Amino acid sequence: MGGDIWLWVAFAVLVVGLLVLDLGVLHREVRAIGVGEALWLSLGYIILALLFAAGVYWFLGRQAGVEFLTGYFIEKSLSIDNIFVFVLIFSNFGVPAAYQHRVLFWGVLGALALRAVLVFAGVQLLHAFAWMTLVFGAFLIITGIRMLFAAEGTPDLQNNTVLKLLRRRLPVTEDYEGTHFLVRRNGALYVTPLFLVLVMVEFTDLVFAVDSIPAILAITQDPFIVYTSNVMAILGLRALYFALAGIVKRFVYLKYALSLILVLVGIKMTVNHLYGGKVIPTEAALLATAVLIVGAIGLSLLRTRGRELADEVRMPTGWVPGSRSHPYGKRRPRQTPERAPQSS
Repeated sequence: MGGDIWLWVAFAVLVVGLLVLDLGVLHREVRAIGVGEALWLSLGYIILALLFAAGVYWFLGRQAGVEFLTGYFIEKSLSIDNIFVFVLIFSNFGVPAAYQHRVLFWGVLGALALRAVLVFAGVQLLHAFAWMTLVFGAFLIITGIRMLFAAEGTPDLQNNTVLKLLRRRLPVTEDYEGTHFLVRRNGALYVTPLFLVLVMVEFTDLVFAVDSIPAILAITQDPFIVYTSNVMAILGLRALYFALAGIVKRFVYLKYALSLILVLVGIKMTVNHLYGGKVIPTEAALLATAVLIVGAIGLSLLRTRGRELADEVRMPTGWVPGSRSHPYGKRRPRQTPERAPQSS
């Protein structure tokens, strides 16, 4: 089942309409996004996703509706890991709050195109080679275990491989130039630090998509369900970031829950393939994901309630693509937000 063409067209119109509404109406002016506004926007995207799930249930059947909802919830949960990384990147670069929405908006556009390629490539691989199910399942299990070991690491963004490569290849302005990614000086084209931030955001999504898309392919191999559940979660990522950026550092147990979700989904994918059926049903994966996420957030907030955060949790920990992570308790001295060096 890949969805009738009119479903794809209707979904494309919905996505374009939401993007136009976001950039052209709600955030036409460059400004910081308040927590209250972000919470309402995030709630709106969640309600829209639930309505979309009801539509999938109505037009494509109960199983498709459950698969969409499970895929959406898994992607939404894993997207919180993106927020950890965004907080680290924006803090490291000292990105003004008013510029962050622009970076995330263009980051989302890139993510939509990137996810489409990865989704259809993944589906074709699974259809052409049944044994790839075992490869994806093992990959998810290994990735989840790796995330467990990196959960308390402190990423070294100063020596990030991607940033070092960009600085060697491109002339970079010394400071921000408003919301511009590119500027021209004396006839020469320069990139701004905001461009470096955008590249890091896009690269992060690329790496994380390699984890999250196989996780949804473990639920369903219908390209329409996989892609739409991904996109509906991504569209609300910016609002979720501004809603949670100030308190995400309190979610001290969340990375462990995200790691376990990947492991469990990988086990589901492997077991169901080996035994030729739905030994572990989709509903079980949905329930396990909900319990792990709600439980981890609840325990995290209880642990950090009523007191100032300890120094070791003032900034999120974990893994940033292209950066080595120092073991917990052996972090590098705190550094001031970096500025891109002025090119000659």
